[in-house]
Amino acid sequence: MNVKRSLDTKNYEHKPVLLNEAIIALNIDPAGIYIDGTFGRGGHSQHILDQLGDKGRLIAFDKDPQAIAVAEEKFSNDTRFSIHYGSFSELEKYLGQHNLCGKINGILLDLGVSSPQLDNPQRGFSFQKSGPLDMRMNDQQGINAEQWINKAKEEDIATVLYQYGEERYSRRIAKAIVLARQNEILNDTKQLAEIIKQAHPRWEKKKHPATRSFQGIRIFINNELTDLDDCLSQSYHCLAKNGHLAVISFHSLEDRKVKHFFKQMVDGEQLPPDLPIMDISVQRKMKLFGKRMKAGQKELNDNPRSRSAVLRVATKL
Repeated sequence: MNVKRSLDTKNYEHKPVLLNEAIIALNIDPAGIYIDGTFGRGGHSQHILDQLGDKGRLIAFDKDPQAIAVAEEKFSNDTRFSIHYGSFSELEKYLGQHNLCGKINGILLDLGVSSPQLDNPQRGFSFQKSGPLDMRMNDQQGINAEQWINKAKEEDIATVLYQYGEERYSRRIAKAIVLARQNEILNDTKQLAEIIKQAHPRWEKKKHPATRSFQGIRIFINNELTDLDDCLSQSYHCLAKNGHLAVISFHSLEDRKVKHFFKQMVDGEQLPPDLPIMDISVQRKMKLFGKRMKAGQKELNDNPRSRSAVLRVATKL
C-alpha cells in the first residue's frame, strides 16, 4: 500500500475512550470476525486482538493515511489483522468483495477526531495552536478548510456552522469571516479562531468560542454525518446473528443519529396503531445491549476528552 507518511508513525499517543466498556460490549468470541471502523492509533484494535484466538480476525478501516502507516508498522506481522484505507461508509462494499457480509460478530465505531489529529497543529483541527487551515482526515484528497472558507458564500458558511456545529450565532460569525477574508486570505487556524472569537457575543463557560464553528467546518469538510448514516444502514446486513454494534459518539449530532437508528432497528416495522397484530409478529431487527454508557470519574480524571463520550450498543436478532 503506497501511503504518504507526513508524520512520524511512532507518534502513537492516543487514549481510547470507554475502552473497557467497548470491549465488554463487543462480547468477543475468540474465533470471531470483528470490525474496528475507526482505527486511529490502534488502541481499541489492540485490545480486540488481545481477546482473539488464532482463528479470530480483525478488519480495521481508516481514511487517515497517517493511521494506515501506524497500522502497517504496529500490526504488519499479525496475520489476524488487516486494514482498509478508506471510510467506514465503504463497509458493505468491502466486506461484500471478501464474501463476509452477514458474518461479522462485532463492529466498533469510535466517531469524531482522534487525539493525534487534534494535537498535531499541522492537521488544522485545533484552534489552540497556529497551523495550516486543513481539517481533512484524509489530507490527500478533497478540498481543505482553507479552500472552502475563502470561497464559500456567507449563507453557506452560516448554514454549516449552524447545522453541523450547532452554533446559534452562525450568521454573525459567517459575516465576520466574509469581511475578514476581503482583507487577507484565511489560511491559519489561530487566525480563524480569533475572527470567530471576536465575533462571538456570548462565550460558553469553559469552552472556547470557536469550538462549535470548528466542529461544524470539520464535519462538513470530512462528510462525517453522511458517512455515519451510510455505515449504520450497512451494519445490519454485515453483522451475523447475535452480532454487536457498538458506537462511541462525542457530540449530540452523532449521538442522535445513533439513537434514532437503534430505535428504528429495535422498534421494527412501523404499523398503524389500530392494526390487529400481536407484538410478537412485529419484525424487530435488533435489541439494545444495556443502557447508554458514559465515562466514569477515574477515566474523566485521566482523560478529560472523555467527558462528552457516549457508548450505545445493540445486538442483531
